[in-house]
Parts: sequence; C-alpha cells; structure tokens
Amino acid sequence: MEGVRDEGRQWSAAEPGFWRQVVGQLGTALILVDPAGRFLAVNPAAERLLGRAAAAMLGEDAHDLLHRGADGGRVPRERCSLLRAVAERAEARGEGHICLRGDGRLVAISWSASPLRDDGAFVGMAVLLTDAAGDRSARRERAAYTRALEDLTERLTLVAEITDVLGQTLETDEALARLGRLLVPRLADWAAVDLRVGSGQVHRVAVTGPEGRDAAQEDWRERLPEAGEEARSPLVQVLNGADPVVQREADVAAPVSSALAAVHSGFLRAVGAASAVTVPLGSGRRVTGALTLVRTDPAHPFDADDLTVVSDIGRRVGLVIDNARRFGRQRAVAEAMQRNLLAPLPQPGRLRLAARYQPAPAGSQVGGDWYDAFERKDGTLALVIGDVVGHDLTAAAGMAQLHGILRSLAWDHSGPPGAVVDRLDDAMPAITTVPMATLVLALLEGDPHTGPWTLRWTSAGHPPPLLLTRDGQAQYLEAGQGLLLGVPPGTGGSRPSAAQALPPGSTLLLYTDGLIEIPGSDLDTGLARLRHHALALAHEPLDTLCDQLPARMPPGSTDDVALLALRLPSP
Repeated sequence: MEGVRDEGRQWSAAEPGFWRQVVGQLGTALILVDPAGRFLAVNPAAERLLGRAAAAMLGEDAHDLLHRGADGGRVPRERCSLLRAVAERAEARGEGHICLRGDGRLVAISWSASPLRDDGAFVGMAVLLTDAAGDRSARRERAAYTRALEDLTERLTLVAEITDVLGQTLETDEALARLGRLLVPRLADWAAVDLRVGSGQVHRVAVTGPEGRDAAQEDWRERLPEAGEEARSPLVQVLNGADPVVQREADVAAPVSSALAAVHSGFLRAVGAASAVTVPLGSGRRVTGALTLVRTDPAHPFDADDLTVVSDIGRRVGLVIDNARRFGRQRAVAEAMQRNLLAPLPQPGRLRLAARYQPAPAGSQVGGDWYDAFERKDGTLALVIGDVVGHDLTAAAGMAQLHGILRSLAWDHSGPPGAVVDRLDDAMPAITTVPMATLVLALLEGDPHTGPWTLRWTSAGHPPPLLLTRDGQAQYLEAGQGLLLGVPPGTGGSRPSAAQALPPGSTLLLYTDGLIEIPGSDLDTGLARLRHHALALAHEPLDTLCDQLPARMPPGSTDDVALLALRLPSP
C-alpha cells in the first residue's frame, strides 16, 4: 500500500495505529467480516448503530447475530445477500435489511460491502452500514428541498416570462390573452380577469381554462358596490382595495347577496374550484381590476407562496393594463386630432379627388402621415402628401403646423413647387416643432373642365407619385427628388421641380410609405406590388380604388397610411 503524507510525516500500513484512529473517528458504521461471515472488527459508529459492544460481536456470526425478518424472525442463510456477497467475494449492496439491535429493537439497515485482499488472498469483507430510515428521511428532505427550489425557480421564471411577454404589447386584449396562456395550466387550471371601467362598472373581460379562452364566461358587467359592502365577497374586497384573498372549497360554497359576488361564485362552482386566489391588478389606490386563479385538485390548493407569486403577477399586470389604457387614450386623441386636421377635398370643375387615412394597426403608434388638396389664388390645384417624423400627439401636432404653413406659403407663390418647399424648409425650425419630414407638393395647371393639364411637382425625400393612364400604363414620377425637410442647411442647393403633361382620363396617386413598406420586404418589392394592384383598379371609380388599394396590399405594416388620388376627366 502506498504511503500517505501528512504535514511531512510518512504514514504507512506499517503503522496500524493511524488506520485504527481513522476508522475509530469515521462517522459511518463499519464492520469487517472474515470469509465465513464472522465479525473481525467493529468501529464505534457500528456499535452505536447496532446497540452492541464490539467485544460482544467479535468472532460471532454476523448473519445469525443480526439478520432478522420484518416480523423479527430469523432469516434463512441462503436468503442473506451479504453472505452471498462474501461467498462470491464480490462487491454488493443492500437496502432496508432488518437487523436486531442489542436492546431488542429492530432497525432497517442499508449496507455496501467490498472484498478485502492481502497479497491477492481474500481475507474478508468491509461492510459500511447506514440507518435506512434515516437515509430515507434525509432523501425525503433532500427531495423536498429540491422540489421547493424547482417550484421557486418555476415561479420566478413564470413571473419573469410574464413581465417580458406583457411588456411587448400595449393592447389590453392582447396582454390578457397572453396572460391566460402563461398562467394556465402552469400555475392554475382556470384564470379570470375583471377590470374596473367607467363609473364603478366591472367587466369580466377574460376567462381562460384548459381549452383556452372561454367566451361564455366573459362579457359580464355589474356596478361595483360601495366600499364596505359585500364583505364576504373576495372579488369585491379586492376591487375595493383589500389585500389578496385565498378561498378554500368551503369558502366557494358560502352564500352571497349581490349580482357581482353571485357571478364570481357561480364561476368558481361551475369550474369545480377546490381552491382560488384573488389578487388586485395594480397596487395601492391604482387598482384597475382583479385576477382570480382557480385550482380544481383538492390535493394541490394554493398556499402562502402561491399567494405571494400571484400578488406579484397582479401588480405587474396592473401596470401593463394601466399603461395600455393610457396609450389607448393618447392614441385615440392623436388619431382624432389627425383626422380632424385633414381638410375636406375640393372638387374643381370635372376633376375628381378622393383620399383615405388609415391609422396604424392596433399595437402600433399613430404616425404623422397627412394629405391636403386646395385651390391656390390663381386657380391652380395644389396636392400635398407628407409624413412627419415622430408618433402620436407630437407627430399629429407637427403635421398640423406644416399643413397650415404650407397652405399659407403656396397660396399666392407663383414660383415652382421646389421654391415653395424651400421656403417651408427655411421656416420649419423657427415656427414648428417638426424635426424632419418628407412630402410631395404637386401643382396641377390647366382648365379644370377641359385641360390640357400639366403637373409640376417636387419631392422632399418622399416616395414617387404613381401615374396610371387609360391605356393600361403605370409610371412612377421619379424626377424632382430633393432632400428631406429638416436636413441641416447647406447640405444641398435649391430643390428641383419636375413637370409632365397628364393625359385625359389618367389617375395620379400620392401615398405615404406605410402603403409600400412591409417588415421583411424591400422597397422595390413594395413599389412593384403597388403598381400591380393600382393597375388592376385603374378603371374602377375613384372611391372604389381608394378603398380597395390598401386592402389588397399585404398585411404586416406597422405604420399609418395616407392616400390621395386625382382623376382627370376623359375626353
């Protein structure tokens, strides 16, 4: 055997005192048996475990002395796995073997045996013994601790996931749909959300069960009782600012006396609630609603840890809903402001004009797209399409500022459209809050009844107008391109203007980039799609064209759309 060095001292098998000290201090019970199964040595831990003194065991047959059946009777030697291991001179282990202690008590022992050899000769077995009951208890404790850690990790993961997923939307319906999918079935069997709306009304806006959304349980409303009423209704308590409430099966069956409480109790009974928890959405005085989670398994009720987690989720969801409502109000104001600032279109002579404004899809912010058409002092028709950088009220206000200034500048200016836009660009930083914008200003010259007509235009970084003719041709008017409004002075010279004769019966389309830009698709593809669909609608009435053209473009745009169409009379 190789030596073991400890602080400069050489220990070896020639010094048995060292090994006796190690074995004596070993906390695990150890016995040595000879090839016949008789005790050769017993350490103090084994004496304590077996309740016998070493002197009383040395030389005794280990099986006859210790091994017993569950009823305390002796076990035949041929059924002893330890004796079999000794006979086979092989490593072995056993679980839950019953041994007779010196005090007459039976103890379940787990053991692990390894053969001992001296110069290759088998001299016996070293057997480690442990209290199986203690091992099982320790294993149960470790398993319970592991399960507790796993449950905590799962809960923290769920809270983090809910925070991340809900933070990706500012639409209340979408947020609640995502919430239900996250909570059921990971934390509950059913989930219900009640929101406070208007003057004390409560709407049950989302119910999610094992099969997903349950519309039959939704769309219910009832005025909220005054604070202090319906003290036995957890839902009313929570909506009135009380702490979260846990209900057991007996609580669910308790009688109620208001419609609000009755609907909630009816829901709990209908889904077979064995346990329910109701928490506020939000915190303090800003309670926007209540979240109720239901479990149907009586063996797995909600506990204090669950209540803590669900309460945290409720606070986070309340904040998301509050933000979504605030965003919705701001969006509605911006959209209304934008629509009201889009002036009615003139209809000079036989010329026909139509326009559409389409807000950004739900979940996106309202942009600064706008259109305008008006007759100038000399009778020339001015057409404008533009897009202000920014979103919501800022963009809508900026659009209103540009709208008024451009009308004033173009009213009696007899120069080319590029010169008018140059003057607008000069004035923009001084009298508007607009940082940057694109637009097309087009002037239609010619008698509004008979023509001939010439279009003069300039573009400040805006997508080109599209001209559709009666013979089925489509042409993008790409000339007259200049810099965006708001580009630092000195970057370029005067803006160019372009001119082109327009044939009778032709249609001119001015549009914003929301019509052609789709995430994941390039601009050329968008322009090609617009050309294709516009040609297909070229012979439709102008209002039909304006209605159907945006609908035929692929979905996915996150921007608003402005569309202005001019149609010249046919000969």
